[in-house]
Amino acid sequence: MKKLSNSVQSRAPLFDTLLSHAKRDVVSFHCPGHKNGRSVDKELKDYTGENVFKFDLTVFDEVDSLHDPVGPINKAQELMAQTYGVEHSLFLVNGTSVGNMAMFLAACNAEDSIIISRNSHKSVMAGIIMSGVWPIWIQPKIDQNLDLIFNSTYDQIKDALDRYPETKAVFITSPTYSGVVTELGKIVDMCHRRGKAVLVDEAHGSHLHFNKQFPESAVDAGADLCVQSTHKTLSAMSQGSVLHFNSKLIDFNRVKKIVSMLQTTSPNYLILATLDLARRQAFLHGEENFDRVIKIAEWGRSCINDNIHLMKCFTRQEIRKFGFDLDVTKLTVNVTKTGLSGYEIENILVKEYNIQLDYADLFNLVAIMGEGSAKSDVEAFVKALENISKKYRGKQKNWILRIPSLATEMVMRPRDVFLSNNTKKVSLKKAIGHVAAQALTPYPPGIPVVIPGERITSEICDYLMDMSSKDIRVSGQETEKLKTVKVFTN
Repeated sequence: MKKLSNSVQSRAPLFDTLLSHAKRDVVSFHCPGHKNGRSVDKELKDYTGENVFKFDLTVFDEVDSLHDPVGPINKAQELMAQTYGVEHSLFLVNGTSVGNMAMFLAACNAEDSIIISRNSHKSVMAGIIMSGVWPIWIQPKIDQNLDLIFNSTYDQIKDALDRYPETKAVFITSPTYSGVVTELGKIVDMCHRRGKAVLVDEAHGSHLHFNKQFPESAVDAGADLCVQSTHKTLSAMSQGSVLHFNSKLIDFNRVKKIVSMLQTTSPNYLILATLDLARRQAFLHGEENFDRVIKIAEWGRSCINDNIHLMKCFTRQEIRKFGFDLDVTKLTVNVTKTGLSGYEIENILVKEYNIQLDYADLFNLVAIMGEGSAKSDVEAFVKALENISKKYRGKQKNWILRIPSLATEMVMRPRDVFLSNNTKKVSLKKAIGHVAAQALTPYPPGIPVVIPGERITSEICDYLMDMSSKDIRVSGQETEKLKTVKVFTN
């Protein structure tokens, strides 16, 4: 990390401004209507206290404007950029989803093509539709021993660039939900040598920059645009994210205009303040805080692997064998040997042990740790898993993590199909050869197997019918059972 001044980074200009304003107890003739919390529901106010609502403000000179920052918001964003070693950082109050959309619109023009791994967040499809690009899909690799979906690899991206040299940019998701990180440094170097911009959804990696034990962050790898969910692993409030700019290939003024276009004109100033504070905390204490979190996570991983023979938590060493790296603060626990699904164990954890996970699927539980995680949390989680493995046992199931071949033919741009009224529903059996007019995403594996604008193959139809027969709900289906798919008609 570049050496920065502690005296400068210990400042929190936006938070300080808001706190000063709140302490003055200003008479409010501005939005919102609760007037410094005065009319907030008593039950809520009794629990939270009234002071928090004094941070819920509207735009005026003292507190600055997110859309044209010249005061404390501007100063806070500059400190954020200095912390991460990038040219500019923009605060987001609509989460990383809006950052993903902005990256597409900023880096590409309509009709440009962009290389994307298929296992991207649903907001990526929104970015594709809004920007009018042609997606070039990379099929993610799957390991059926670990029941795990991997990132796009260097070789996959190189092959796609060789086959599609006209590509404008490459979009990467890293880390994945399970903490798997791809070879970002190598990928960025290769793309930049070819004049291609690299866009990274690093929603789950805002903390990677702050501890040398972590894999390389996208900002340190030199990504042109990178969006991070500061709320996911650092200490910002939900919806608080940051878009980092560090590019010679993209116009920053265009980025600013697009972000302004996509964001609300009534931002929550409490969220903005926590972005300012999360940056300060991570800079001043992130290394020591995450030394502690890493130690706790590895202790939990070892306990699970050593003491619970029906469950397994894969290690960094195992992931590195596949050419990837791992953020060890993500505990992904495979539960297939219990005969229970991840969903079933997730429900048991909530109802019997008061433990809520971030994510579960048929095969795995995903426990996401953050700067605020404590050893007592992991101890409770491990103890609960030990008890569940002894108390519950399901019938062994022949579940296999698989996806069909997804390198299908893109006939139309997703945008053109999305905006068209020329669609109809056909049965799955009759959908072969049609151009899809909707996205269908089974969970697991959480990867869209049908994308608007692409040709539907017999393999995909068979896969979807198999999902339906197993009562696996497919995101995007419009009826209780998946029997039809929406297609484009001339």
